[in-house]
Amino acid sequence: MMRCYPGVPEQKLRAHLGSFGVTGNLALQPMYTLSGGQKSRVAFAKITFKKPHIILLDEPSNHLDLDAVEALIQGLVLFQGGILMVSHDEHLISGSVEELWVVSEGRVTPFNGTFQDYKKILQSA
Repeated sequence: MMRCYPGVPEQKLRAHLGSFGVTGNLALQPMYTLSGGQKSRVAFAKITFKKPHIILLDEPSNHLDLDAVEALIQGLVLFQGGILMVSHDEHLISGSVEELWVVSEGRVTPFNGTFQDYKKILQSA
């Protein structure tokens, strides 16, 4: 991240990485030595560092281990902007969304309830 954000103090970058579970010596390792989940944490830290207004995520938990998904959920919950996320990951959705919108029959509509409520409707149909 230091190459991406020259002039930003190392401690500030490391603190931001730490909020995504990239701490200690792990934050100093080259990207090619990190696991897929660790690389995803660094990528999300990089995306959110400049505090964008909105983030678009398409199946962000694919190829992540459970610890990386937990770190992603924590990052999404702490993010101050808007998030548009497409996901089939029940745990990720339940842990991170404030609004649930459903795509069905060519339409996108808000769902007034939790993911569990929506799942029950699908199971009873």
